[in-house]
Amino acid sequence: VQLVESGGGLVQPGGSLRLSCAASGFTFSSYAMSWGRQAPGKERESVASITSTGGITNYADSVKGRFTISRDNAKNTVYLQMNSLKPEDTAMYYCGTHIPRGPTVVRYWGKGTLVTVSS
Repeated sequence: VQLVESGGGLVQPGGSLRLSCAASGFTFSSYAMSWGRQAPGKERESVASITSTGGITNYADSVKGRFTISRDNAKNTVYLQMNSLKPEDTAMYYCGTHIPRGPTVVRYWGKGTLVTVSS
Protein backbone atom coordinates (compact mmCIF):
# COMPACT_ATOMS: atom_id res chain seq x y z
CA VAL A 1 0.00 0.00 0.00
CA GLN A 2 1.34 3.39 -0.97
CA LEU A 3 -0.31 6.73 -0.29
CA VAL A 4 1.37 9.88 -1.56
CA GLU A 5 -0.01 13.26 -0.61
CA SER A 6 0.66 16.51 -2.46
CA GLY A 7 -0.67 20.03 -2.73
CA GLY A 8 0.34 21.48 0.61
CA GLY A 9 1.98 24.85 1.00
CA LEU A 10 1.80 28.30 2.52
CA VAL A 11 -1.50 30.14 2.17
CA GLN A 12 -2.94 33.28 3.69
CA PRO A 13 -5.94 33.13 6.01
CA GLY A 14 -9.12 32.95 3.97
CA GLY A 15 -7.31 31.24 1.11
CA SER A 16 -7.78 27.83 -0.46
CA LEU A 17 -5.74 24.74 -1.17
CA ARG A 18 -6.50 21.43 -2.82
CA LEU A 19 -4.71 18.38 -1.50
CA SER A 20 -4.36 15.19 -3.52
CA CYS A 21 -3.49 11.68 -2.47
CA ALA A 22 -2.39 9.14 -5.06
CA ALA A 23 -3.00 5.56 -3.94
CA SER A 24 -1.48 2.32 -5.18
CA GLY A 25 -0.92 -1.24 -4.09
CA PHE A 26 -4.53 -2.05 -3.28
CA THR A 27 -7.94 -1.99 -4.92
CA PHE A 28 -8.63 1.68 -4.32
CA SER A 29 -12.28 1.60 -5.37
CA SER A 30 -13.08 -0.99 -2.70
CA TYR A 31 -12.10 1.01 0.37
CA ALA A 32 -13.08 4.09 2.25
CA MET A 33 -10.50 6.83 2.42
CA SER A 34 -9.87 9.59 4.92
CA TRP A 35 -7.83 12.68 5.61
CA GLY A 36 -6.32 13.39 8.98
CA ARG A 37 -4.07 16.13 10.29
CA GLN A 38 -1.60 16.67 13.06
CA ALA A 39 -0.56 20.05 14.33
CA PRO A 40 2.69 20.52 16.25
CA GLY A 41 2.33 19.26 19.78
CA LYS A 42 -1.10 17.79 19.16
CA GLU A 43 -2.48 14.36 18.40
CA ARG A 44 -3.55 13.37 14.92
CA GLU A 45 -7.21 14.09 14.31
CA SER A 46 -9.59 12.90 11.64
CA VAL A 47 -10.69 15.64 9.26
CA ALA A 48 -12.84 13.95 6.65
CA SER A 49 -13.75 10.55 5.30
CA ILE A 50 -15.43 9.17 2.21
CA THR A 51 -16.90 5.78 1.41
CA SER A 52 -15.58 3.59 -1.37
CA THR A 53 -18.11 4.85 -3.91
CA GLY A 54 -18.00 8.42 -2.69
CA GLY A 55 -21.64 8.34 -1.72
CA ILE A 56 -21.18 9.25 1.93
CA THR A 57 -18.81 11.78 3.42
CA ASN A 58 -18.16 12.84 6.99
CA TYR A 59 -16.35 15.84 8.41
CA ALA A 60 -14.98 17.03 11.70
CA ASP A 61 -17.02 19.88 13.12
CA SER A 62 -14.00 22.16 12.88
CA VAL A 63 -13.91 21.91 9.06
CA LYS A 64 -17.55 21.33 8.18
CA GLY A 65 -18.71 23.75 5.51
CA ARG A 66 -15.14 24.69 4.56
CA PHE A 67 -13.52 21.42 3.46
CA THR A 68 -14.75 18.96 0.84
CA ILE A 69 -13.46 15.42 0.39
CA SER A 70 -13.88 13.71 -2.96
CA ARG A 71 -12.40 10.83 -4.90
CA ASP A 72 -11.80 9.70 -8.45
CA ASN A 73 -11.73 5.93 -8.53
CA ALA A 74 -10.57 5.93 -12.15
CA LYS A 75 -7.45 7.82 -11.06
CA ASN A 76 -6.97 6.12 -7.68
CA THR A 77 -6.91 9.54 -6.09
CA VAL A 78 -8.64 11.19 -3.17
CA TYR A 79 -8.82 14.96 -2.77
CA LEU A 80 -9.37 17.48 0.00
CA GLN A 81 -10.55 20.91 -1.11
CA MET A 82 -9.90 23.37 1.68
CA ASN A 83 -11.53 26.80 1.58
CA SER A 84 -11.67 29.68 4.04
CA LEU A 85 -8.50 28.44 5.67
CA LYS A 86 -7.68 29.57 9.19
CA PRO A 87 -4.36 29.68 11.06
CA GLU A 88 -5.61 26.82 13.23
CA ASP A 89 -5.77 24.64 10.11
CA THR A 90 -1.97 24.65 10.04
CA ALA A 91 -0.84 21.03 10.27
CA MET A 92 0.64 18.10 8.46
CA TYR A 93 -2.16 16.51 6.45
CA TYR A 94 -2.26 12.78 5.84
CA CYS A 95 -4.47 10.56 3.78
CA GLY A 96 -5.27 7.13 5.04
CA THR A 97 -7.22 3.95 4.63
CA HIS A 98 -7.79 0.74 6.55
CA ILE A 99 -7.69 -2.67 4.95
CA PRO A 100 -8.61 -6.04 6.42
CA ARG A 101 -5.62 -8.35 6.62
CA GLY A 102 -6.79 -11.71 7.82
CA PRO A 103 -8.27 -11.39 11.32
CA THR A 104 -7.15 -7.78 11.77
CA VAL A 105 -7.58 -4.40 10.12
CA VAL A 106 -4.42 -2.53 9.21
CA ARG A 107 -4.41 1.26 9.16
CA TYR A 108 -2.24 2.88 6.49
CA TRP A 109 -1.15 6.51 6.30
CA GLY A 110 0.91 8.44 3.79
CA LYS A 111 3.88 10.57 4.76
CA GLY A 112 1.86 13.75 4.69
CA THR A 113 1.91 17.20 3.15
CA LEU A 114 2.40 20.36 5.17
CA VAL A 115 -0.22 23.10 5.17
CA THR A 116 0.70 26.42 6.72
CA VAL A 117 -1.91 29.15 7.05
CA SER A 118 -0.28 32.45 7.88
CA SER A 119 -0.19 36.05 6.81
